[in-house]
Amino acid sequence: MEIQHCFDRRPLSSFILLYVLMYGAFGVASPFWPRFFESRGLRPEELGVLLALGTAIRLVSGPLAGRVADRLGARRAILAICIIMSGLLALGLLPAETFWLLLLVSVCQAATLAPVTTLADALALRETSESRNAHGRRFEYGWVRGAGSAAFIAGTLVAGQIVSTAGLSSIVLVHAGLLAASATVAYLLLGSKSREEERAEPAASSFAGFAPLLRIALFRRLLLVAALILGSHAVHDAFAVIRWNAAGIGPGMASLLWSLSVAGEVIVFFLVGPSLVARVGPAAAAAIAAGAGILRWVVMALSAAPLALAIVQPLHGFTFALLHLACMRLLTQVVPPPLAATGQAIYALAVAATTALLTFAAGALYARWGAAAFFVMAALCAGALPLTSGLREPAPVDAKSPHRNR
Repeated sequence: MEIQHCFDRRPLSSFILLYVLMYGAFGVASPFWPRFFESRGLRPEELGVLLALGTAIRLVSGPLAGRVADRLGARRAILAICIIMSGLLALGLLPAETFWLLLLVSVCQAATLAPVTTLADALALRETSESRNAHGRRFEYGWVRGAGSAAFIAGTLVAGQIVSTAGLSSIVLVHAGLLAASATVAYLLLGSKSREEERAEPAASSFAGFAPLLRIALFRRLLLVAALILGSHAVHDAFAVIRWNAAGIGPGMASLLWSLSVAGEVIVFFLVGPSLVARVGPAAAAAIAAGAGILRWVVMALSAAPLALAIVQPLHGFTFALLHLACMRLLTQVVPPPLAATGQAIYALAVAATTALLTFAAGALYARWGAAAFFVMAALCAGALPLTSGLREPAPVDAKSPHRNR
């Protein structure tokens, strides 16, 4: 009980701990899942099927779980359940040996893991809004998300050492252990429900909540801008290291360059982003992200010189982190509180689906044009730039009004 009260009094520390454990679990496992499945005897084509189906099920389970959480008014409970189920299913991979059993367990694990980040974001953003409005305390979403990014890096680095000494199976145990710890933190957060969350929606179709959100013009524009700018990372994520290797950049330098982008993300989440978005607003912040994307991808199309890459890689802090903060700020204002988890899930779905399609297209683009494929990614950011002007924070409306931002 005393532990419960400690978490209730310190929501910021609770959420930071939750994000550190969650993203630490992601960082431990994400880079090594393909090697783990390969060690179980999966052929490349079988691995491709397994990973593709995992991605497909995430696109469905994330929005569905968010909608259910909103209908029941139980976001923290659904979050804790999803985390603990994904940890248990991860352990189920250890005894699995055949392709079909590995496929079944991994798809189920992907389905339960997909809603975790969107539900956590919905809770953190609501706490951010309530702590600022009701108590006057500073609680920035960027702080908890930045802590998660830093934990992801730490988890990846630690996992490399663990795998080298204890083998690939060890990552499953560490991954599941961190998820169990994060489920415990999520459960402790159950004691500090907001009034908004406790109020469940009237029984209706699980899909009924999507239409009202998609009728909000500002919400649709937000989805489009986020899809274009975040989706423009597709060529970089799939082919940057291949491009660098072809230019004579070794693994050590490639790792450093990649780390610079993640370091830029952490710095923006922690230090630069929250105050910048508060000062200039979401529209200007999104415009900065689009401009940074144009510069970043044009330079990467023209040069693979380590110095040039070292200058533009930290722009990831703007092309991803700053845009994400701007979108999160708008989501808290434009999405009605009872649909917070649904809004987060739709946002994640729009970005993930666009990125998946662009990643598929990136293969053909890079095969045909090589590094010039980055120009196409720059064009996506250029297309998003004029749209950012419409991402202005909505004017306050009468709380009793049934119409908002239509």
